[in-house]
Amino acid sequence: MKPAPFDYLRAADLAEALDMLDKEQGNVRILAGGQSLIPMINMRLARPAVLVDIMAVDALRKIEDDGNSMRVGAAVRQAKLERHAGLRDRQPLLAAALKWVGHAQTRARGTVCGSVAHADPSAELLTSLIALEGTVHLMSRKAKKERILPAEQFVTGMMATAKADNEMIVAVTYPTAKPGHGYSFREIGRRHGDFAITACAAIVNEQQAFLTVGGVADAPTRRALPLPGTADFDDALNQFAWDLNARDDLHATARYRRDLVRQLGRQTIEEAASCRA
Repeated sequence: MKPAPFDYLRAADLAEALDMLDKEQGNVRILAGGQSLIPMINMRLARPAVLVDIMAVDALRKIEDDGNSMRVGAAVRQAKLERHAGLRDRQPLLAAALKWVGHAQTRARGTVCGSVAHADPSAELLTSLIALEGTVHLMSRKAKKERILPAEQFVTGMMATAKADNEMIVAVTYPTAKPGHGYSFREIGRRHGDFAITACAAIVNEQQAFLTVGGVADAPTRRALPLPGTADFDDALNQFAWDLNARDDLHATARYRRDLVRQLGRQTIEEAASCRA
């Protein structure tokens, strides 16, 4: 199919992009990598009046590390973050998750923030952001400063977010690794590069484990669990699997997804526990 007619603006700076968002109020879509948006436009699932390309905005092309977190701008491609110096040491969970994102060709075009904005419940970058208790930074023309939301609050449902029509994501922030914590990411899909049937991101410290599951509920879901090997661990993990309210679809049954949460979740947590520094 061909897309419905639209105007195209290649924004020279952030202010120009925000001005267009404010002017059109809901009839604008931000174009970054375009790996999800362009197919949606071609199939007329999205019909923007204006497409605003932000890839020429230098201020959005930066990865900034302040020692406690990594701020990833809205025009940073997934491949750039994947190649970022010291990423595996700075945040091993994010480094592991990036290997599962699409294929090398799509990572060369797709952006980190674009994946988060799409809010697909199977998305590895969104699952990682929620697992690490990261944040989403939003801007509008009238705002005097960024509106910063925890990732869990940013996602409101299946491919639905708390972003207002006159706002755009300008960055996301991933906290860096903490001493004494172990990190792991695993997923199961029909083929490598496909959307995850179930994805698991685990963080383990001395007191407890945290497991985030993507691809099962309407949004990636994070829960604190007992440490593996303790008396309550199996029951807590089983309860988490049921609480996600998995549904049958073309890719897997609800029962299979619950089994994956139990088995893959356990493996991911045990791997994270073994990696504690």
